[in-house]
Amino acid sequence: MADRNQTLGQIIRGYSQRLYGFIRGRTRNDADAEDILQEVWFQLSRLVDLEAIENINAWLFRVARNKVTDRYRKREEDSLEDMAYEDENGDVAFQEILLADFNTPETEHLRQIFWEELFAALEELPEAQREVFIRNELDGETFQEISDSTGVNIKTLISRKRYAVQHLRERLADLYEELLNY
Repeated sequence: MADRNQTLGQIIRGYSQRLYGFIRGRTRNDADAEDILQEVWFQLSRLVDLEAIENINAWLFRVARNKVTDRYRKREEDSLEDMAYEDENGDVAFQEILLADFNTPETEHLRQIFWEELFAALEELPEAQREVFIRNELDGETFQEISDSTGVNIKTLISRKRYAVQHLRERLADLYEELLNY
């Protein structure tokens, strides 16, 4: 066990700087790069037999590249939760107003305006983008379920949803600002 820990320490000390530079060049910020680096070290630490790795350099950089790719793909799966905000007090989220169970005239009015604008914006989308957005966000289906029922590749579905979310963000930006200042 002591030999294993010593070997892990040597690998981490020997590769940290280069691996971090590699990851940082492929991420948006330092925090993401640090998170990914930690994921690489965690994956390395979980290996039972470190000696089974023929080329530790290649293994580390491949794992890092895969982690960066995974992080990028996760970010593509935008959702309505990305539209959340906090008010001046830091305790009200946009989605809480829209999805709240309480019914005051004010929240009812806000919900009605939002849903009308959302569905109007959805109607502007191409059918394929509208369908994947509705099925994933509003009906709660996973991309795998949608893919299984339509035969469309998951990556294609993710791409279509990304374009839909981009359009909806642009289209609903004014409404979002109005609701923030409401």
